[in-house]
Amino acid sequence: MKILLLANQPDKTTRLKMFGRTLQSQGHEVIIPSFKTRNWITISGLAKKIAKEKKPDVVHIFNVPDVIYHGFAGLRGVAFEKLIYDYRSPWGIEVQQTFGAPGRIFAERFERELAKCADIITTVNAPLKRKVSEYAPGKEVHVIPNYPYRSFLETKADFDSPEWAVTPGKEPIVFIGRICTQEGIEQLLEAARAIPEQKFWVIGGGPFAQWYLWRKPANVLELGWQPHERIAAILRKAGLCLIPRRENALSAYSTEKSVWKLNEYLALGKIVVASGVTAEEQRKNLVVVKSAELKDAILENIEREPEKLAEEDYRFWEMNERTIQKVYESL
Repeated sequence: MKILLLANQPDKTTRLKMFGRTLQSQGHEVIIPSFKTRNWITISGLAKKIAKEKKPDVVHIFNVPDVIYHGFAGLRGVAFEKLIYDYRSPWGIEVQQTFGAPGRIFAERFERELAKCADIITTVNAPLKRKVSEYAPGKEVHVIPNYPYRSFLETKADFDSPEWAVTPGKEPIVFIGRICTQEGIEQLLEAARAIPEQKFWVIGGGPFAQWYLWRKPANVLELGWQPHERIAAILRKAGLCLIPRRENALSAYSTEKSVWKLNEYLALGKIVVASGVTAEEQRKNLVVVKSAELKDAILENIEREPEKLAEEDYRFWEMNERTIQKVYESL
């Protein structure tokens, strides 16, 4: 089967690339284009052109921003045969946070269009399954969580710079992600100021990272962006890992099945204090609190020993392979 995987930036979309790797291992021919532009109108035109040229059996669209693929289903039967819609984020609610109710109405129009036109829908967790099912009642929806590969645990990249040495018993609290308001950098800095004796490591970047960090307290060490092959080595030095988001309208749809870094933290057996997210199932070493309780939760857990993980406690991408196979076989 020839499969075209599409998103805003397909070659940079982690979830899309993991689907691609699995589909290739199952014997499919996978096409992942690189658009080399961020202009939505240009991307829309290029995606349709590629579909007409490649004529895939299946197109799998990974959402946000959904408006890019407005009208794409009209190519069914001409450029492709089947359409899968991966609903990985509630774009309408995201837009509402900036543009209010009119923004949500606008964005959800395109979410609804893709959901109704899709032959099958895939998604990340149960709350998103419920939401997308409202757009297309009765349509087949499969939950495929964002879990790391098992090989993530075997990463051996070196991370022994003297500058980042760790004293036993004084391990840092680690945050990895985009340095921005949505990911909780302000809450992290508040917690660091409130616990000056505790080291915090911030790994990541973003267009406004320096603006957020220029007045960071002395106990916060900025490590910048790091290649993914070094992340496991960094996390092994952590005493505790942090998801410091504030509660908002997206919190109900952001769960331990959808947040990549949270699952990487847990896979390495680290205690995770998380706010601004929702827990679907009880996981060892995961502490979900309100953002107002973040500092107290850090203090309560920083010296606690993590619970040891049994085989059934791990969650890996390989657990999704049978579901992905089932999705495509059903077409």
